[in-house]
Amino acid sequence: MSSWTASDLPSFAGRSVIVTGANSGLGAVTARELARVGAAVTLAVRDTAKGQAAAAHMPGDVTVRALDLADLSSVLRFAEETTQVDVLINNAGIMAVPYAPTVDGFESQIGTNHLGHFALTNLLLPRIVDRVVTVSSAMHRIGYISLKDLNWQSRRYSAWLAYGQSKLANLLFTSELQRRLVSAGSPVRALAAHPGYSSTNLQGRTGNRVSDLVMRTLGNGLLATSADFGARQTLYAASADLSGNTFVGPRFGVVGPSGSVGRSLLAKRGSTAAGLWELSAQLTGVQFPL
Repeated sequence: MSSWTASDLPSFAGRSVIVTGANSGLGAVTARELARVGAAVTLAVRDTAKGQAAAAHMPGDVTVRALDLADLSSVLRFAEETTQVDVLINNAGIMAVPYAPTVDGFESQIGTNHLGHFALTNLLLPRIVDRVVTVSSAMHRIGYISLKDLNWQSRRYSAWLAYGQSKLANLLFTSELQRRLVSAGSPVRALAAHPGYSSTNLQGRTGNRVSDLVMRTLGNGLLATSADFGARQTLYAASADLSGNTFVGPRFGVVGPSGSVGRSLLAKRGSTAAGLWELSAQLTGVQFPL
């Protein structure tokens, strides 16, 4: 653990970075700071108008491109138009939203937070030079992966448990990706990060008035940290010399110095990681390319 902050970022001059969901919140801070130290940053966003508005406040070389992780055809188009990238940051996500299907019929949280990033990463992998950083959450600890009902077709839907499942999927994806990269002899590393509890535009969209009120109250300085603090964890994972499958977060859960933190027992289960990978490949039609 260290007192590392974004001011300690090394130069990214000559390097390219893609940040998904970079038009606001953690993604916007992550993109801004990487552009500040010289990276050629691509904001991969669903709403390009919002992306352009965010880019206008960022220094350096910043490009906005359309990417809707809830639509696999959009993911495919984005990947086909990408040549090379040093660092891919899978940041975009939705949290505890009411049930809705993606364009491809997936439950929206597992579809956006996991399956969209799964497809994007594998499609780009032959062109990734350095590492993949996937943003998970401390809420992965409430998650359980149902390989028989990943998309909540037979279970009673719970917005928070679906979110927990998607964030647990992020960690299992990272560990299985790292295992496959090592097996293939690739120097690319897969890492994960979580922000703690940051005050961003993710809060208060559950569709439940009580839940939304609690989240907004906690987010207004009672518990939540700033987006700059939350993005610090991602930036550390994207730049520090860390081993593959490292999970970066604040030492004390929501506060404290950035460094390697623990994960749930379910997040360490290799058989579930392998099963989730095979199911994700089947659902998305995208295979490990190395």
